[in-house]
Amino acid sequence: MKAAILHGKHRLTVETVPDAILREPGDAVVRVVAAGICGTDLHGYRGLPGPVQGPRCGHEFVGVVEDAGFDVSTLRPGAMVVAPFNFADGTCPTCRTGLYSACASGGMFGVNGDGGQAEAVRVPFADANLVAVPVDRNDERLPSLLALTDTMATGLHAVRTGRVEPGSSVAVLGDGPVGLCAVLAAREAGAGRIILVGRHEDRLRRGEKFGATDTLRAAGTEGMAESVDFVRAATQGIGADVVVECGGSPQAQTTAFALCRDGGVVCVMGAPPMVDASPVFLRGITLTGGLTPVRAYLPDLVEQVLTGRLNPGSIFDKSVSLDDIESGYEAMNARTATKVLVRP
Repeated sequence: MKAAILHGKHRLTVETVPDAILREPGDAVVRVVAAGICGTDLHGYRGLPGPVQGPRCGHEFVGVVEDAGFDVSTLRPGAMVVAPFNFADGTCPTCRTGLYSACASGGMFGVNGDGGQAEAVRVPFADANLVAVPVDRNDERLPSLLALTDTMATGLHAVRTGRVEPGSSVAVLGDGPVGLCAVLAAREAGAGRIILVGRHEDRLRRGEKFGATDTLRAAGTEGMAESVDFVRAATQGIGADVVVECGGSPQAQTTAFALCRDGGVVCVMGAPPMVDASPVFLRGITLTGGLTPVRAYLPDLVEQVLTGRLNPGSIFDKSVSLDDIESGYEAMNARTATKVLVRP
């Protein structure tokens, strides 16, 4: 079968690799119908530190079950399934609390297992991870289902851990796919003011369609001060109740604290905290966020997509074939695409 292989900085190829096969009785082999390129993938493609360093690529995919081990009881060959980007055993004490992302036996596709940017993937603990959906490979909702595997679930995780309530003011820092999905999740949670701060006019306009009530294009060295002034002006001078940080840089995290009101919540979603967290102590700010336990959110999100209540699929603004996947990476690297869908 074919799979995307990362050899180093800006060195990505599509190669023939051994077929995905069952190794454990709880495994399933999924034939990939659509995969996504994530900002985390792009980080590795740029040669920056992080979990995604290759050789296999991709952790976002939907597909059809091709084979299942004899311990798999909820899935049969031919079923279309959605996979969380981080797999878990579903039975350990941590999983039983719903925190699948911290499972000691789990991992991330493309890091601890087969990559999703391939023709097929071996999925461990298939019963615990895969969610069957009654659609076929031509269904128009497929991009929205693919968005659930990471970005939409992550946006929802930020809103849930940030305790966004009806009427809350929410500032989203970063207009990438996760930021846009956080806007969508905040709208669904009934936030009264949703302020999106980013650097790309086209993405900010998309954010408005997703529910942003206020947008700011902040650029250059004055971006932090400009953002603080803008958010305070939109919140009667007190700052946002909840700030979702999706940039992943120390500057973005520092800005997130500055945008937050005293006693508010900062959700760090872009990367582990890398800055002085003294505002947690001195200003009563709650710091939350972290890796998303996607599987905990999938059933509800899938239902919302299937019933037409949720449509995050428009975050994909470019589609490429697996053989042409490097053009998708380059489009995201050059900021000419927000998020790319890959079809094997």
